[in-house]
Amino acid sequence: MSLLAHLSSIISVSSSLESELNSVSKTIKVTKGDHVIEIDHRCENLFFINKGLVRGYYFDKGKEITNWFAQENEFATCFYSFIAQKSSFENVQAIEDCELVKFSYSALQNLYTKFPETERIGRIITENYYIKLEERILNLQFKAAKERYDKLLSSKPSLLQRVPLGQIASYLGITQETLSRIRTEA
Repeated sequence: MSLLAHLSSIISVSSSLESELNSVSKTIKVTKGDHVIEIDHRCENLFFINKGLVRGYYFDKGKEITNWFAQENEFATCFYSFIAQKSSFENVQAIEDCELVKFSYSALQNLYTKFPETERIGRIITENYYIKLEERILNLQFKAAKERYDKLLSSKPSLLQRVPLGQIASYLGITQETLSRIRTEA
């Protein structure tokens, strides 16, 4: 699904907005392992994933912690840094070769001003992002490791074939050994 098709599934996109979107966005290719956002840099871009998979991660006491994954037809950025226009606390890295559509912060703000329907799109996308974030927090706080794994398996089953197990374990808040045990018992 293209960016336009994705946005059109949320609201009707006018031809003038479509034209403006095409003029302010840029499609880029990113190689597996490359970073599109780095810790301590201000995040200037929002990315829509046409193809591929990215993750957000940070370091805690020298240990790499995977915070989230985003795949085809999803948006990715360090949302805190992008919205607040402050330094990022996380890296955003391509797990696979990716094709991304990027928008700058200023371009998005101009779209909000020029096309009021983009504010509605932005609100709906933000609400969906918030719901996923809240579910993730609740899962980490109140669900057992096996339940978190089962939730991931039901919501994004392809991740298990596309992501190294160490990153999956980190995302689930468990050790790789615990993940292996859960997978063996399943």
